[in-house]
Amino acid sequence: MTEHEQREYVRDLASRVCEIATSEENESTKKRWRDVNALRKPDRAPVYCRPIGAWNELLPEEELRCSNPWLRSLEREFRKVLIKHDIGDDDPVEANFFVDAVIDRDPPNLWGVDIGRHQPDLKGGAWSYDPPIKSEADFEKLKFPTFSFNASKTDEALSKTNDLLGDILPVKLRCNLPFEATLCRHAADLRGLSELMMDMAVAPEFVHRIMEYLRDVVLNSFSQIEQTGLLSPNNVGPLFCSDDMGNPNSDGKLTCANLWGSGNSQEFDQVSPAMWEEFLLAYQIPILERFGLTAYGCCENLTNKIDGVLKIPNLRIFVSSAWTDLDRVIEKVGDNYTIMWRQKASEVVFPDDTDGIRRHLEDGTKRLKGCYYQIVLRELQTLAGHPKRLHEWTRIAIEAAEKNAS
Repeated sequence: MTEHEQREYVRDLASRVCEIATSEENESTKKRWRDVNALRKPDRAPVYCRPIGAWNELLPEEELRCSNPWLRSLEREFRKVLIKHDIGDDDPVEANFFVDAVIDRDPPNLWGVDIGRHQPDLKGGAWSYDPPIKSEADFEKLKFPTFSFNASKTDEALSKTNDLLGDILPVKLRCNLPFEATLCRHAADLRGLSELMMDMAVAPEFVHRIMEYLRDVVLNSFSQIEQTGLLSPNNVGPLFCSDDMGNPNSDGKLTCANLWGSGNSQEFDQVSPAMWEEFLLAYQIPILERFGLTAYGCCENLTNKIDGVLKIPNLRIFVSSAWTDLDRVIEKVGDNYTIMWRQKASEVVFPDDTDGIRRHLEDGTKRLKGCYYQIVLRELQTLAGHPKRLHEWTRIAIEAAEKNAS
């Protein structure tokens, strides 16, 4: 296609997305999320799947039509929306097109040291850590990063996008925070996961030093972004679509108190509850308490850490992974919070039939009846030769949610 044809093709995709975004069905989807996250009874629990690595199978790179890199990225983004709409889950679509603010950071590598990885020999293999902090002396190499708004580059991106899409989807600036409260991922990047685990036993003060540094970097970055006056609400999209939080400042500018915060403890999955609270949660809470509402958890097993999670100020969403005991969560969380009930991806994509999927979803939604909950399938890396599995899973999950709606 010529560049003109590519532009018209992208505009056509944007028009199709706009039609979805302005539909009554989409508004019902948003209401479903807003209700469950406000602890109001929705018509049924919202259902959401996130393909991640499986996008290579749903939308192979060779199927993209645009050759211009920027137009190709827009094509990919819009086609993903259309594919998810066909799958039929509760993935809300915004009737705007967001352009991210360009935020410069100093140092450019963020920490003042480069994060290393030992790459796998085989395609699809696992990388391993090659941390820059090999000893306590290396801690002195770390810098305290600063963040600043690049107005000229941002204006350029806004103008370019508005020229192409502005008459179809209103183009809006989006400015997000550079960090979440998941300090453990950064700690493992800097020190190495095995080393971090050992340090908690033999060099605990060193771990505290690392976590104090990470906490302060994150909190300082929040203040720097807040001071730009550009911070955007993040209560849109799946999982965190909700009512607005708090009131803006007198000048109309938002702070973290108007946003969702989130964190998890995946790298601390095998750490005891006491050490998790000492070496991680104690440093996450000062970050999370800056926000209006918070969510905690990901793929880790939180069965024995539920009480600690419930100490988090403004907690609204408890993430119950496939490895967390759902009955224990229901017992302790009840209807005081929203439960994000995560599914095990391998048990969804690998079976040749959906009988087990149906039993699992019907059993879980029956147990969750009376609770506020979301049904979420994430971290998919493959569809394992079942190209319609997400369509099937979504249909079964919605049926189970409808059957056991309170």
